[in-house]
Amino acid sequence: MTVEAAWALTGRPGRPPLLPPDGVVARIRSLGAPIGVDPLAHLAQRALDAGFMRSGPITCGGAGRLLPAADGWIAANLARQDDLDMVPAWLELDGPAPDVWAAVTSEVARRGTAETVERAELLGLPVAALGEIAAPVDPVRSISLEVDPGVDRPRVDGPPVVVDLSSLWAGPLCSRLLADRGARVIKVESTVRPDGARRGPRAFFERLHAGKELRSFDLRGPELPALLATADVVIEGSRPRALRQLGIVAEEIRPPVWLSITGYGRASNRVAFGDDAAIGGGLAAWDDEGPCFVADAVADPLTGVAAAAAVVAALDAGGRWMIDAAMSGVAAWVAGADRGVLWTPAGPGAAHRR
Repeated sequence: MTVEAAWALTGRPGRPPLLPPDGVVARIRSLGAPIGVDPLAHLAQRALDAGFMRSGPITCGGAGRLLPAADGWIAANLARQDDLDMVPAWLELDGPAPDVWAAVTSEVARRGTAETVERAELLGLPVAALGEIAAPVDPVRSISLEVDPGVDRPRVDGPPVVVDLSSLWAGPLCSRLLADRGARVIKVESTVRPDGARRGPRAFFERLHAGKELRSFDLRGPELPALLATADVVIEGSRPRALRQLGIVAEEIRPPVWLSITGYGRASNRVAFGDDAAIGGGLAAWDDEGPCFVADAVADPLTGVAAAAAVVAALDAGGRWMIDAAMSGVAAWVAGADRGVLWTPAGPGAAHRR
């Protein structure tokens, strides 16, 4: 996939695509360099399968918007019916609005970003203020859990066993890349709540999960603890309190590598999807009218690749590791010093600082 294809989803309808500054492209490619993967090859895959087009300040899937607030910009991603039902409580409306997005646009415009995001967090809504997350030193945090660093670190012998409890895109892409390197991947779904990606393009789901062992059972039953006890790598994308409700505590299970993929890190209970997490990290494409979403849920594939590289590094190092991969943090690292820079329309022109 060419760079042009990867960015074809970025920009406003009816205009040329927007191409990023060189620094953004370089940082994206560096995420996958340690494992020989070019993340650009993954940015447009779901959109190609779904037939998505670029929509500027609207997400490719149509469920999210970039909206001006009184002191900045916010991204609201109302992808679920429950999200739509929460809008009156979020914005203190008297009742359901005939036109949800008209009401959201009007109310957000007169409020500050901090208030808007805080109220959304309390209600479990995926809402972010543009650029609220500072760029971390590293794309993801790899934390050694060794009690005595002086002791030789045991290594995994043979292909690692990966138990993947994640869903949607970032976690499954990570385990897909690990499977491509020879790992045995066991994909686990709840019989009560299957992977939401099954509601999307079938070809995309099958591409992510081909060759994995698919298992489905009640996550509150005995099967899950027994399976986790066999894992060299556990991948999950749930907030810690949600896992605790299932009786799952990462520090007690003690696999060599535990990978947690969330919107804002294990210390946060905020909800996020790839589009709004990217905006929270400041990864937006700017033109003269304002910010646009970058590609399709871009923080998802970027985090999937970065997480896979971190898992491989942890397995190579030996010992026990907790990898904390926050999609907003990965996006902030990629945006780096180029946040707020105008992107270049395909064709003549040059990007410059806003």
